[in-house]
This record gives sequence, structure tokens and C-alpha cells, in this order.
Amino acid sequence: MKKLNDFEYPDELKQDFKKAKRLEWLTIAYLISTSLAIYFTMGNSQAMKTAWFEDLLSLTPSVSFLIASHIFHKSPNKDFPYGYHRVTSIAYLCSALALFSIGGFLVIDSVMTLIMTEHATIGTVVIFGHQVWLGYLMIAALLWGTFPAIFLGKKKLPLAEKLHEKNLYTDAKMNKADWMTAAAAIFGVLGIGMGWWWADAVAALVISADIVHDGFVNLKQAVFDLMDEVPKTVDNQKTDPLVDQIKDTLAAESWIKDFNIRLREEGHIYLGEGFVIANQDDNLTQLVEDAARKVQKLDWRIQEFLIMPVKKLPEKEKA
Repeated sequence: MKKLNDFEYPDELKQDFKKAKRLEWLTIAYLISTSLAIYFTMGNSQAMKTAWFEDLLSLTPSVSFLIASHIFHKSPNKDFPYGYHRVTSIAYLCSALALFSIGGFLVIDSVMTLIMTEHATIGTVVIFGHQVWLGYLMIAALLWGTFPAIFLGKKKLPLAEKLHEKNLYTDAKMNKADWMTAAAAIFGVLGIGMGWWWADAVAALVISADIVHDGFVNLKQAVFDLMDEVPKTVDNQKTDPLVDQIKDTLAAESWIKDFNIRLREEGHIYLGEGFVIANQDDNLTQLVEDAARKVQKLDWRIQEFLIMPVKKLPEKEKA
């Protein structure tokens, strides 16, 4: 049986984890550059301000992932006997909260702009002695905030599923929000140039609504994970099929008359218990150890699964 202090990722996934960390460092450098580019060209555009705030908060998942990666591998101690794995869930909560918060703020800000009919204007700047419409510089900055974000998000999604890293998955969603923000902001800038005062705020509102949706879904799941909800998949947040695989494994044991299981997420790994009613007493200790070993071999995420023989099962979960 694996010990809590000698396992984090299996050997075949360690390189994927290192790749994920490199992507996060690259994301931080990229977001800083886009934030600076947008800040120096934003003028009084609502959509540009939206893009700038969104880029700043987009740093949260990357930073929290890197901080968590330096903590969760620490060995258990008397104060934290289960180790520090759940710091990954806390990082996921921070990321989801950042995503939801900025979406909500920007929805309110955009609606107020429409209600107050604020007319944004885009002036000109002098570059090398020539008058240049600031909108061209805005669009250039926003294009820089579009295509690299698409690339980073697509690279992170498969790694998030392999590593069972919901924080990394949220970061990929944040990258999606980045390029959507930039694309919609370009529409807003062009709208101002054509005299459509409302285009800027409408573009920001559309962006914000999508960010709020993704933020709410992930925030709800982050809270449920901390409440020990049954484990969910990273991509669609449905009950992990691994739960049924564990049940099938125990059901196949001839010495088990009936059973019930509990499984919870500790960051990207699972801990669980199986309560079983045995139909024999001979060699029971060995049977229990063998069954627990079979369960743990089902998937690398099952770090610890304990089996407890009982006379009466705990109340089974309700559908």
C-alpha cells in the first residue's frame, strides 16, 4: 500500500507536470506583456478596460497553480496527517473566484455604461511626427492578447485532464476568456470608430456574461470539492467513472457479501474507504489487504483506499 509521503504523480506523468509548470510561467510572462500593452493604449474605451482587468485577474490561476505545486508534495506531519494535497483544491477555489468576480464586476460596469449612455471616444497620438488614430494601437495590442492565449489554452486542456488538475483546467478556461475578451474588444474599438457609441459597452457585456458563466460553474465545483462531494471529472464535472470501477472491483470479490464506499478528492488525488460485510472469517486480513491493493491499482489518483469489515453497513448514499 502506498504511503502518503512517497507519492504524488506516477513517473509517466512527472514530465507532463513539469510541462504544465513551464506553461504557467510562460502564461505569467505573456499576461504581464498584454496587460502593459493594453494599459498604455486603452484610452477611455470600456471594452479595453474590460480586457485590461480581465488580463490582470487571469494571473490568479497561474500564480496559484505554481504556489500549490511547491506545497502539495510536502510530507504529512502531526498537524497535517493527510498531507498538503488539498492546497490544490484551495488554488482551484482562488482561480474560480477570480474568474467569477471579474465577470460580475464587468457585467455591472458595462450595464451602467449603457444606462448612463456614456460615449467613449478614441483620440490620436503622435508617433514619429505623424498623427495616428489610437484605435490602431488598441487593435494591435488586442491582437497580441488573442492568438497566444488560444495556443496556451489548447496546450493546457489535455494536461489538465491527464494530471486531474482542475485549477489548470480553470486556467485554460481563463485563457479562453482572454482571447474572447480581446476579440470582442476589437469589435468595440471598431464600433467607436464607426460612431456606434454602444458597441464598446455591448462588446464588454457579451464578454462578461460568458466569463460569469464559466466562473460560476467552476466556483460551485471548487466549493463542493472542499465539502467532500463525490469526485467529479475535470472536463464536464460529472461523477468520475472511477467510482463505478471501484464498486465493480469490490462486487467481484466472492468473500464480500455487501459493501458501501466513500471516496473524496484531496486536490488531484483520491482517498476513500470501503465498508464490507464478509461472508467468511478465514484469512480475512489478507483478503482485505488484497482487495484494497486491487482498488488502488485501478488508477494512480487513488492514493489510499482502506477497507473495513463491519457487521452493518453505514447508510448508503441516496440517488
